[in-house]
Amino acid sequence: MSAPVVLVPGLGLGPESYAPTVEHLSLPYQVVTLPGYGEPADDRDDLHPGALAARLEQKVRERSVLVGHSAGAQIVVELAVAHPELVHALVLIAPTGDAGTVTWPTLAMRWLESTLPETPRLIPVLAPQYARTTFRAIARAAEACRRHDMAGVITRVQAPVIIVRCRYDHLSPADWVLRLAELTHGEARTLETGSHMPVLTNGPEVAALIQRAAAARPGD
Repeated sequence: MSAPVVLVPGLGLGPESYAPTVEHLSLPYQVVTLPGYGEPADDRDDLHPGALAARLEQKVRERSVLVGHSAGAQIVVELAVAHPELVHALVLIAPTGDAGTVTWPTLAMRWLESTLPETPRLIPVLAPQYARTTFRAIARAAEACRRHDMAGVITRVQAPVIIVRCRYDHLSPADWVLRLAELTHGEARTLETGSHMPVLTNGPEVAALIQRAAAARPGD
């Protein structure tokens, strides 16, 4: 029997960002939005990945495949460390969190390089999600997550890990994904098309990896 799936969107994104992926899933799933990740944030909200993982924990009902896109990957990794009993496997999609790229100029350049290959058709899909989350919440969440040491935290993950990125993604480059895979003895995959939004542009391929993670037995 396959494990259910819990999906956390990327920074500023909502459930719609997973639509091209979940339409290819044949097992139970839920998309969980959080402040800065599909929901606006109150000034009192702690938007650091660890604090958001505590909120996520309240919505995970059983042992599941945890899926995180972009900065959302940092949140599911934190939950996997804090509550390993809730995690069947992790699927990290275009994960961020490289402490070596925390400066805003570096992040801005990588964002620009990753945005250029994306098709213009994504703009009307992304814009309403960003507007709903609010740019203030996105900015606060970005500041909270950009200093998160993903490499340091992920070494404590006990569950199987699959990491996937796209060929033209500079926010989640190949060497970073390979490093995370080595730290977790996990699997790294680079898709031949797309950039930083594989949940939107490479839905069937991403769904297939999630399905495989859900079907795997402990120790596989």
